[in-house]
Amino acid sequence: MTDLHPFIAGLPKAELHVHHVGSASPRIVAELAAHHPDSKVPTDPEALADYFSFTDFAHFIDVYLSVVDLIRTPEDVRLLTFEVARDMARQNIRYAELTVTPFSSTRRGIPEQGFMEAIEDARKAAEAELGVVLRWTFDIPGEAGLEAAEETTRLAVGLRPEGLVAFGLGGPEIGVPRPQFKPYFDRAIAEGLHSVPHAGETTGPQTIWDALTELRAERIGHGTSATQDPRLLDHLAEHRIPLEVCPTSNIATRAVTDLDRHPVKEIVDAGVLVTINSDDPPMFGTDLNNEYGVAARLLGLDERGLAALAKNAVEASYLDPAGKRTLAAEIDTYTTSWLEGTGR
Repeated sequence: MTDLHPFIAGLPKAELHVHHVGSASPRIVAELAAHHPDSKVPTDPEALADYFSFTDFAHFIDVYLSVVDLIRTPEDVRLLTFEVARDMARQNIRYAELTVTPFSSTRRGIPEQGFMEAIEDARKAAEAELGVVLRWTFDIPGEAGLEAAEETTRLAVGLRPEGLVAFGLGGPEIGVPRPQFKPYFDRAIAEGLHSVPHAGETTGPQTIWDALTELRAERIGHGTSATQDPRLLDHLAEHRIPLEVCPTSNIATRAVTDLDRHPVKEIVDAGVLVTINSDDPPMFGTDLNNEYGVAARLLGLDERGLAALAKNAVEASYLDPAGKRTLAAEIDTYTTSWLEGTGR
């Protein structure tokens, strides 16, 4: 069987479901932990592997929030953001919509204007120095309730940074019904932001329906429980509503028991537009290149199939039309050159 990893490593890619704090590398997390010794997060990068071993989704959220607590100044925010882009550049990620949770930082005392300036400064530097185009999705941390929803909406609408393109909803799904967030999504959508909530990761298909009908979702984060409802799969396929699938994340948080049981093939076979993403890569011991390797195995893809998967993410992105054409052409050029070089 062909080793696809060299092809994947050079493949130009876009990523649509990847979290800001959740993308902090062990080196950066350890460095931040050393700056804040009152934290329980290990300062040894090797010890972080054990720390990032999760028993269930609730435990993952607890650990995630302990890392969030390390981001305490605009300088921390800027450092984290640029280093995330550096890791993306190493994987040939050309474009990413990074999910940012400003409420988690502003409630910890980071000045809201300083936060916005930090992410924007890092975004511009990443594009100029690394060739990585970043855009933002501001998401509501669902577990923090309507106070967080109000604050996130105010920040998104009132202090809208140049790179902001979408509005989301993350955190636990159990006990956090989607319809309560409708007024906030309505306000964000009225301001031209796209609706991209998480849904159907740890709950059933009704959560996805609620995201579609109440939050007017244009893409769904995760959405793996859609396979439990054939009518929902048909709806997603007919209306070309993409799912942001994150295979290794689903295993790490116990949302899916093991990779061989992952429903991504059933979703693709139903005609749904699927993008592959890494979610919180260092926390899950993965990156986007690895996720493409996982997808190749689960979906039986060769190089052309992987290139098509990469173009799915471009299609589903909120990159401008000219940028989409350029990145899709880059994927095609790379793939043609690779296959010609291998005599295929």
